[in-house]
Amino acid sequence: MAKKKSTKRTAKTRLASPSLSHLDAHGRASMVDVGAKPVTQRRAVAEARVLISPALAERIAHNTLAKGDLLAVARIAGIQAAKRTDELIPLCHSLPLDSVDVRAELRVDHVYLWAEAKVTARTGVEMEALTAVSIAALTVIDMGKSIDQAMVIEGVRLLEKVGGRSGHFRAPAASTKRVKRAGA
Repeated sequence: MAKKKSTKRTAKTRLASPSLSHLDAHGRASMVDVGAKPVTQRRAVAEARVLISPALAERIAHNTLAKGDLLAVARIAGIQAAKRTDELIPLCHSLPLDSVDVRAELRVDHVYLWAEAKVTARTGVEMEALTAVSIAALTVIDMGKSIDQAMVIEGVRLLEKVGGRSGHFRAPAASTKRVKRAGA
């Protein structure tokens, strides 16, 4: 009886996969060469939520946190983070951002974060938009942790991407499932 050939992919075959653009022929991490790609207008939008307690929501609403205006600081932190994405994420290209817009809104039980990044370049701005909402979310936690230590970041995702070779992407509607907060 012939031995059945395994179709299981090993770590070595995964590393050498031509579909992984940040790996060289030897499976080592490398920056993608985008020099031959055309310069196009690109846009990406991302979102995140930070689940918060009613006590923290009240303090944010009345702007009575000791560290200051949580929503304004989270917004500025997101903008700064988008501008420094290449320093935070290995192999990410430095991009001359055309604009970054970050919004931070208090909702009933969470802070909603939204970011849009635009660039005219050879590579996309998805990581910049995602970094913006991620760092804005961490800023919400930093500023509110004295009131609510059980905050949860959820729903960090790319909502839309426009431009580039892969074209237009729009995320499906968000799931309504929520992480249950400790003590909630």
